[in-house]
Amino acid sequence: MFIVNVEAAVFRKDKWLIIKRSMKEEHAGGLLSLVGGTVEKEGNSKDILERTVKRELFEEVGVIVKENIIFIRNTSFVSDKGNEVIDIVFLCEFDEGEPFTKSPDEVDAVYWMTANEIYDHSMAPIWLKESIQVAETLLSK
Repeated sequence: MFIVNVEAAVFRKDKWLIIKRSMKEEHAGGLLSLVGGTVEKEGNSKDILERTVKRELFEEVGVIVKENIIFIRNTSFVSDKGNEVIDIVFLCEFDEGEPFTKSPDEVDAVYWMTANEIYDHSMAPIWLKESIQVAETLLSK
Protein backbone atom coordinates (compact mmCIF):
# COMPACT_ATOMS: atom_id res chain seq x y z
CA MET A 1 0.00 0.00 0.00
CA PHE A 2 1.31 3.45 -0.93
CA ILE A 3 1.29 6.60 1.15
CA VAL A 4 0.05 9.50 -1.02
CA ASN A 5 1.95 12.76 -0.61
CA VAL A 6 1.30 16.07 -2.38
CA GLU A 7 3.60 19.06 -2.87
CA ALA A 8 2.96 22.64 -3.95
CA ALA A 9 5.25 24.45 -6.38
CA VAL A 10 4.07 27.94 -5.39
CA PHE A 11 5.22 30.84 -7.54
CA ARG A 12 5.13 34.59 -7.05
CA LYS A 13 6.64 36.69 -9.84
CA ASP A 14 9.94 34.94 -10.61
CA LYS A 15 10.43 33.11 -7.29
CA TRP A 16 9.39 29.82 -5.71
CA LEU A 17 8.23 29.18 -2.16
CA ILE A 18 10.80 26.82 -0.66
CA ILE A 19 11.17 25.45 2.85
CA LYS A 20 14.04 23.92 4.74
CA ARG A 21 12.59 20.74 6.21
CA SER A 22 12.89 20.27 9.96
CA MET A 23 15.46 17.78 11.19
CA LYS A 24 12.53 16.19 13.07
CA GLU A 25 10.97 15.09 9.76
CA GLU A 26 11.00 11.37 8.96
CA HIS A 27 12.15 11.90 5.38
CA ALA A 28 14.77 14.32 4.00
CA GLY A 29 15.20 16.35 7.21
CA GLY A 30 17.34 19.46 6.71
CA LEU A 31 16.92 19.53 2.92
CA LEU A 32 15.18 22.17 0.84
CA SER A 33 11.71 21.21 -0.31
CA LEU A 34 8.39 22.32 -1.65
CA VAL A 35 5.62 22.57 0.95
CA GLY A 36 3.54 19.42 1.12
CA GLY A 37 2.25 16.53 3.12
CA THR A 38 0.31 13.32 3.32
CA VAL A 39 -3.23 12.92 2.06
CA GLU A 40 -5.54 11.98 4.94
CA LYS A 41 -8.34 9.41 4.69
CA GLU A 42 -11.72 11.05 4.09
CA GLY A 43 -13.93 8.33 2.67
CA ASN A 44 -15.75 9.45 -0.47
CA SER A 45 -14.31 12.80 -1.47
CA LYS A 46 -13.77 15.18 -4.41
CA ASP A 47 -10.59 17.15 -5.12
CA ILE A 48 -8.83 15.58 -2.15
CA LEU A 49 -5.36 16.18 -3.62
CA GLU A 50 -5.96 19.87 -4.28
CA ARG A 51 -7.56 20.39 -0.87
CA THR A 52 -4.61 18.65 0.77
CA VAL A 53 -2.21 21.00 -1.03
CA LYS A 54 -4.14 24.02 0.28
CA ARG A 55 -4.36 22.60 3.81
CA GLU A 56 -0.65 21.81 3.98
CA LEU A 57 0.32 25.27 2.72
CA PHE A 58 -1.78 26.96 5.37
CA GLU A 59 -0.75 24.60 8.19
CA GLU A 60 2.99 24.69 7.48
CA VAL A 61 3.66 28.25 6.25
CA GLY A 62 0.38 30.20 6.56
CA VAL A 63 -0.24 31.01 2.90
CA ILE A 64 -3.21 30.72 0.56
CA VAL A 65 -2.94 29.98 -3.17
CA LYS A 66 -5.28 30.81 -6.02
CA GLU A 67 -7.94 28.28 -7.05
CA ASN A 68 -6.28 27.15 -10.30
CA ILE A 69 -4.03 24.30 -9.15
CA ILE A 70 -2.33 22.42 -12.01
CA PHE A 71 -0.83 18.93 -11.95
CA ILE A 72 2.91 18.98 -12.69
CA ARG A 73 4.22 15.46 -12.18
CA ASN A 74 4.21 12.38 -10.02
CA THR A 75 6.97 10.12 -8.76
CA SER A 76 7.39 7.33 -6.26
CA PHE A 77 10.06 6.76 -3.65
CA VAL A 78 10.80 4.76 -0.53
CA SER A 79 10.99 6.88 2.65
CA ASP A 80 13.80 6.63 5.17
CA LYS A 81 11.52 4.33 7.23
CA GLY A 82 10.89 2.04 4.24
CA ASN A 83 7.39 3.27 3.34
CA GLU A 84 6.49 3.37 -0.34
CA VAL A 85 5.25 6.84 -1.28
CA ILE A 86 3.55 8.30 -4.34
CA ASP A 87 4.41 11.99 -4.58
CA ILE A 88 2.23 14.32 -6.66
CA VAL A 89 3.40 17.87 -7.41
CA PHE A 90 1.06 20.74 -8.29
CA LEU A 91 1.73 24.19 -9.70
CA CYS A 92 0.10 26.89 -7.53
CA GLU A 93 -0.01 30.66 -7.82
CA PHE A 94 0.50 32.57 -4.57
CA ASP A 95 -2.55 34.54 -3.42
CA GLU A 96 -2.18 35.84 0.13
CA GLY A 97 -0.32 35.63 3.43
CA GLU A 98 3.30 36.18 4.31
CA PRO A 99 4.97 32.77 4.59
CA PHE A 100 6.53 31.93 7.94
CA THR A 101 7.57 28.87 9.91
CA LYS A 102 4.10 28.10 11.24
CA SER A 103 4.83 24.43 11.96
CA PRO A 104 8.37 24.21 13.43
CA ASP A 105 8.15 20.43 13.74
CA GLU A 106 7.98 20.30 9.93
CA VAL A 107 9.66 23.52 8.75
CA ASP A 108 12.93 25.11 9.89
CA ALA A 109 12.93 28.05 7.47
CA VAL A 110 10.98 29.60 4.59
CA TYR A 111 12.47 31.21 1.47
CA TRP A 112 11.45 32.79 -1.83
CA MET A 113 14.08 31.55 -4.32
CA THR A 114 14.65 31.83 -8.05
CA ALA A 115 14.99 28.62 -10.02
CA ASN A 116 18.73 29.24 -10.43
CA GLU A 117 19.16 29.73 -6.67
CA ILE A 118 17.45 26.36 -6.15
CA TYR A 119 19.50 24.61 -8.84
CA ASP A 120 22.75 25.94 -7.31
CA HIS A 121 21.90 25.27 -3.64
CA SER A 122 23.85 22.46 -1.98
CA MET A 123 20.82 21.40 0.12
CA ALA A 124 18.44 21.14 -2.86
CA PRO A 125 17.86 17.47 -3.71
CA ILE A 126 17.53 16.34 -7.32
CA TRP A 127 13.76 15.73 -7.00
CA LEU A 128 13.20 19.36 -5.99
CA LYS A 129 15.30 20.61 -8.88
CA GLU A 130 13.38 18.37 -11.31
CA SER A 131 10.00 19.58 -10.02
CA ILE A 132 11.05 23.23 -10.36
CA GLN A 133 12.36 22.57 -13.86
CA VAL A 134 9.01 21.09 -14.96
CA ALA A 135 7.11 23.94 -13.26
CA GLU A 136 9.30 26.54 -14.98
CA THR A 137 8.59 24.90 -18.34
CA LEU A 138 4.83 25.00 -17.68
CA LEU A 139 4.96 28.68 -16.71
CA SER A 140 6.88 29.61 -19.86
CA LYS A 141 4.09 28.25 -22.08
